[in-house]
Amino acid sequence: MRKISIMAAALVVLLTFFSCGSKFTPGTYKGGAPGIHGEDVVLEVTVDKKKITKITVLENHETPGVSDAAFDRIPKKIMETQSLDVDTVSGATYSSKAILGAVTKALEAAGADIKALSAGKKKAEADAVTAATQVLNADVVIIGAGGAGLAAAVSANQNGASVIVLEKMPQVGGNTIISGSAFNAADPSRQIPQGIEDSTEKHFEQTLKGGDNLGNPVLVRTLVENAYPTLQWLESLGMEFQDHVFTVLGGLWPRAHKPVKPLGTGYIETYMNYINAHDGITVITDTKVTDIYLEEGRASVVKGQGQNGTIVAQGHKAVIVATGGFGANVDLREKYNKFWPSLVNIGTTNHPGATGDGLGLAEKVGADLVGLEYIQLLPMGDPVTGSLSGNIEQAVENRIFINKSGNRFVDEGQRRDVMTRALFEQEDSFMWIVLDSHNYPTMDTKNNFNETIQELVDQNRAVMADTLDELAVKMNVDADNLKAAVADFNRAVETGGPDGFGRTLFQYKMDTPPYFAGGRKPTVHHTMGGIRINEKAQVLDQDGNIIPGLYAAGETTGGIHGSNRLGGNALADINVFGKIAGANAAAEN
Repeated sequence: MRKISIMAAALVVLLTFFSCGSKFTPGTYKGGAPGIHGEDVVLEVTVDKKKITKITVLENHETPGVSDAAFDRIPKKIMETQSLDVDTVSGATYSSKAILGAVTKALEAAGADIKALSAGKKKAEADAVTAATQVLNADVVIIGAGGAGLAAAVSANQNGASVIVLEKMPQVGGNTIISGSAFNAADPSRQIPQGIEDSTEKHFEQTLKGGDNLGNPVLVRTLVENAYPTLQWLESLGMEFQDHVFTVLGGLWPRAHKPVKPLGTGYIETYMNYINAHDGITVITDTKVTDIYLEEGRASVVKGQGQNGTIVAQGHKAVIVATGGFGANVDLREKYNKFWPSLVNIGTTNHPGATGDGLGLAEKVGADLVGLEYIQLLPMGDPVTGSLSGNIEQAVENRIFINKSGNRFVDEGQRRDVMTRALFEQEDSFMWIVLDSHNYPTMDTKNNFNETIQELVDQNRAVMADTLDELAVKMNVDADNLKAAVADFNRAVETGGPDGFGRTLFQYKMDTPPYFAGGRKPTVHHTMGGIRINEKAQVLDQDGNIIPGLYAAGETTGGIHGSNRLGGNALADINVFGKIAGANAAAEN
C-alpha cells in the first residue's frame, strides 16, 4: 500500500492562563437560563475568593447527543480561562448560550464583576501556532459521522477493513440523532399480529409512486428488499425496536418501526457502542473535509482541517461520502428550489451541519449530481425554531389538521408535499394538530421526541381542554367549525372512509377528553437530490461510469426517492446504503 509522506510533524500549543481579576463571595450558587426547548438549564457554580473552582449541571432538558459537546466543553473552558468569554459550540448554539447564561446568573449571585469576566479573557492559545499536518492511514476513509457514515464504518469493519471517520461537527450523530427515528420495513413478525398486510412489493410500489416514479427503480428495489434485513442487523448489534408498527407522517402505510430509545439516539448509540468495543475504527470530530483526491484515477486521499491543523487521510481501499443533505444551507436551497415559494425565511428540522458539503467534494472529482431540485418540506415545523420537537402527533390515524378558521383543509394521510402545499394556502401558513386522550392517556405520556404532554402544555407549546368549545378558545378558532370538523372525522372513523378529503387512514374516534392542540408551520426537512450512485453505493460520473474507490450513502445521495420521500424511508435508506457502502468498500482490491 502506498504511503503518504509526512508533510509536517510538530504541533506547538502555548497555554497561557489569565487571572480574571474578579473577587467572589466564597460559596456555591445556582443559576438557570432557558435552553432550546424553553426549559432552564440549571447549573451550580462553586467559587472561592479569587476563582471559579467547580461547575456542576443540575438540570438539563436539552436534546441528547446534540448538546453533549456543549456541556462537556464550555464548563471546562470557563474553568480553564476563568472567563465567560468562551465560544459557543457549533451545532449546539442554544444549549451553549443557556450554559453561559446559567453560569452568569450564578456568578452574579456570587458578587462577580460580569463585565470583567466577559472582556476577552479567553485562554491564549499562541497566536503563532505551528500547525502540523497529521497523516493517517486506513483501508477506508469515511466523510461524515451521521447515521449513514457510522453504519458504513461498522459494516466495513465487520468485513475486515480498518476505518477512519472524519466529522466536521463537534459530535457524531448528524440528522439521525435528532430524527423522529421511524424505520420503514415490511416485517411480518410485527405486522401480522396487528392485522397489517404488507410486502416488499407494496413498499416498492408506494415508494416509487410516492416519488412520482422519478426514483431509480433499481435503487428503490435495493432499499425495500434490504430494509428488514438491515433492521435485523441493527438488532444484532444491540438496538431495540418496539413491537408496535405504525404509520408515520407521509408514510402512506403502517410499516414504521419505532426504536425503544428516544429520537435517533438508539441508532447512534448502537454504532458507537460497536466502535468503542472494536479495534480498527477511528472517529475524529471537529474536522471539516475540504478535498478528495484521486490517485491514478482512484479516490484515495482525503484532506481536512482539524482543530490543531491539517489532516490528510489515506483510504487504501476506498473513500465513502456520507455528509448528509443541504436542508440547513439556505443558499443551496434557493439555488436548486424550483417547486416551492422562497425558502429563505423557512425554518428547518436539520442540524446546523447539514449544508451539503459532500456535493461539492464529489463533484470536483467528477461525480454526477441528480434531483437537486427535489426538496422536501414538512407541515410539522415548530412555529419558532422549525424543528420537529414539540410535535404532539403520535400516529397519522388519530389526529387532524385545523387552520386558523377552525376548519380541516387536507387529507392528513397524504404525501408530505401535498400536505405542505395545502398548509401554505392557509392563513399565515399555520395549523393546529388536534387529537384527544387516546394519544395521551396520561400527562406523562411522551411524544416521538421524548417530551411529555405535560411539559409541552407547561411550556405553552401545546394547549389542552376538557371540551372542544374550551379548546377552540385556547386555539383562538371558531368553535362551531372545530366541532363540525371533529364530527366529520368521527363519522369517517365509523364508516372507515374515505371522507370528504379522500382520507382513508383512521383508528379511533376523537371523543375522549382531554383534547390537545399544538401549532405547526412548514419547515424544510429533506433533500432528495444528491450524488448519483448505483445499487452497490458506488459513485457514478455523468456518463454513468463508476468512479473507482468512491462510494456514497445517505442523504448526500440522489435518485432513490424521486420528487418526494415517504416518511420512514430515510432511516431505512441511510442504514441500508451505509451498510452496503461499508461492505463493498471493504471488499475493494
